[in-house]
Amino acid sequence: MSEPTATSLPQVTDRQTWQAKLDELRVKEKAHTRAGDALAAERRRLPMVEVDSTTKLTGPDGPVPLIDIFAGRSQLIAYYQMWHTGKPAAEQCVGCTFSTSHISELSYLHSRDVSYATFCEGPYEESSRYRDFMGWPVPWYSVPPESVAELVADRHFGILVSYLRDSDRVFETYWTTGRGNEIMAPSYGLLDRTAYGRQELWEDSPEGWPQRFDTRGSQFSLNGRPTAQWSRLEAGRSDDLGTTPATEHSH
Repeated sequence: MSEPTATSLPQVTDRQTWQAKLDELRVKEKAHTRAGDALAAERRRLPMVEVDSTTKLTGPDGPVPLIDIFAGRSQLIAYYQMWHTGKPAAEQCVGCTFSTSHISELSYLHSRDVSYATFCEGPYEESSRYRDFMGWPVPWYSVPPESVAELVADRHFGILVSYLRDSDRVFETYWTTGRGNEIMAPSYGLLDRTAYGRQELWEDSPEGWPQRFDTRGSQFSLNGRPTAQWSRLEAGRSDDLGTTPATEHSH
């Protein structure tokens, strides 16, 4: 991995020259935005597929049908969080932790008649303790094994899914995964606007730019844990998921 050096700096120029280069880039940025608008328009015209609205998930009060998770709203966005059953918090999915840690304010979705929830692969009691440790405010449900085939449908956890409710029927309208999930994480969008970018090995950066992170998990972790866990531990929260004896954590 390349480390920053004394020459790892953009060229210095006067403000007029810099602004001219930025203006050239802005034309491309606007074209990129319009292309994104066009893709969104295509998404709104996709067909949809029906799913069983009575499919059971597990919430804080026990089994709950999928349709109830809409909370009376017409649409639902669900992130399907991976889970490693029986593993401690430090060994839970770094990518899912990265994504879900960014979702904090749901009122803007609610104002557009859209609910949001996390559907976790693991058992409710265990995985919800992780949600509590992380301090995530999102509604949290687990997907029992008998419901996986209906909801996941030959895919894998780590997907972002959109649903539409029509009276007592539920339809899946869109799903994505991989880099499609980056829409959940504005940290990446902000990093893309910095001189050094995401500092990941795959990026097309000038020679000498820092590139410290691979794409096999190190980009989401720090000192052997999902990065976002450290601030919770420093705040004194317990990461005991009820699966392993509590241990003393080194910071």
